[in-house]
Amino acid sequence: MHLKLSSKIMGFLLMGIALWNCQPNSTQQSDKPNILFAIMDDATFSHFSVNGCKWINTPNFDRVAREGILFNNTYTPNAKCAPSRACILTGRNSWQLEEAANHNCFFPAKYKTFAEVLVEQGYHVGYTGKGWAPGDAGEIDGKARELIGPRYNEIKLESPTSGISSIDYARNFTEFLNDKEQDNPFFFWFGSFEPHRAYEFGSGIEKGGKKLSDIQEVYSFWPKTDSVLTDLLDYAYEIEYFDQQLGKMLDELEERGELDNTLIVVTADNGMPFPRIKGQEYELSNHLPLAMMWANGIESKGRKVDDFVSFIDFAPTFLELAGIQQNGMQAIEGKSLSNLLLSNNSGQVEASRNHVLIGKERHDVGRPHDQGYPIRGIVNHDYLLVENFKADRWPAGNPETGYLNCDGSPTKTVCLEARHNTATEKYWQWSFGKRPEWELYNKVDDPECMHNLAENPAFADILEELKETMYSELKEQQDPRIMGNGDIFDEYVYAPENVRNFYERYMKGEKMNTGWVNPSDFESTEIH
Repeated sequence: MHLKLSSKIMGFLLMGIALWNCQPNSTQQSDKPNILFAIMDDATFSHFSVNGCKWINTPNFDRVAREGILFNNTYTPNAKCAPSRACILTGRNSWQLEEAANHNCFFPAKYKTFAEVLVEQGYHVGYTGKGWAPGDAGEIDGKARELIGPRYNEIKLESPTSGISSIDYARNFTEFLNDKEQDNPFFFWFGSFEPHRAYEFGSGIEKGGKKLSDIQEVYSFWPKTDSVLTDLLDYAYEIEYFDQQLGKMLDELEERGELDNTLIVVTADNGMPFPRIKGQEYELSNHLPLAMMWANGIESKGRKVDDFVSFIDFAPTFLELAGIQQNGMQAIEGKSLSNLLLSNNSGQVEASRNHVLIGKERHDVGRPHDQGYPIRGIVNHDYLLVENFKADRWPAGNPETGYLNCDGSPTKTVCLEARHNTATEKYWQWSFGKRPEWELYNKVDDPECMHNLAENPAFADILEELKETMYSELKEQQDPRIMGNGDIFDEYVYAPENVRNFYERYMKGEKMNTGWVNPSDFESTEIH
């Protein structure tokens, strides 16, 4: 597709070519774009006011979209914190990252991050809040490895609720900028801990001024109770808190005259921390918000782009715009988004960006022998297909160990309690019950992925076509799960020693750390 490029954009691209092999401290480095990467912890695509949500107000996310681009089809390959963030940092799908496919893992030394490359090439790099986590990044020369540069978390504030971090994200960003040499470009990772659980129950109403009546509908796989509505409003309040911190950072950049030459990227690592969403591989699990703003680079502002974007596309984008090679990185699977940024078109810009792959291996503890729940899937404009390779396992973790791949919450409790009544047991089944090997959903008509079409003969050709594409690409990517060695992911040990062999130790009566779920979440398998 022919793209009409402005003189400013052409200048950036020519500058990038000229600086391709530049060394740190080059006198031209001040011409490179700064990058502010703002990532929420657990937020679903639809919960932003620019996307039509009436009960969450996000003026700063909306501003980024309005003055830049709103991406309508952005997906993480793996809907859990550590593997999702590993995909961002390396430009590779989680199944291409060995141990880093898992949650709470050891990050393999062989996988260099784009941020480490930026540091080598003179960028001032750092982060506040949550970086790559949870897991162990290892050491280099006896020092903790900095996957995203040094941490800026020292400046604190009085948290508005018990569930919100005391880190003053905005002031720590200011401190980071104060440490920057004048001519150096920067990359900063703003990793909000919000809206990750736990929430202060009722904070959305008490401190956010919200009302239960603000929410007219909830997803059909949860009962619409006051507990669930209150839980959602608490989640909303924390998204708004993130948005406020983002606004302060935009203001700081404007005051310093740095905003126009800063690429602002705003997203989240996985879907909301509620049953059937976070840690699963459905539309609401992997489909995430994304807005980008860059006054010096995006001239056709306010566009909405429908191309499918994967988290593995961030790393090559940042390196290309900085005019830097992928020095020492393992081969990047993602594709730079520069054509989408520089185009004047809305809708589908590149015809080839018509689908993404998703999947997972082992997330949180709680199954015998530390086993995971392996999935691979493919998503296009119309359909989502997933294969559950071990359908005999519990998808959200075993009942007797608390369904540990689902954070404890009022909504989780309501769904678990629903099992005791035949009229409401469906709510338990939808979030925690076992699943078939194949699931196929028309995500246009059924975005909640409630009506499985996999056994419907009318959709057999669609299923086979999607399966063929998925398997072909996974083979090209040398996915161990497809190449016959998928069980290797269960053999990688958890990074924290105190949770290894969790299931066996818990069943023997050993006291284990289950602080992220409620005591009432633990059930007996005999009743299912």
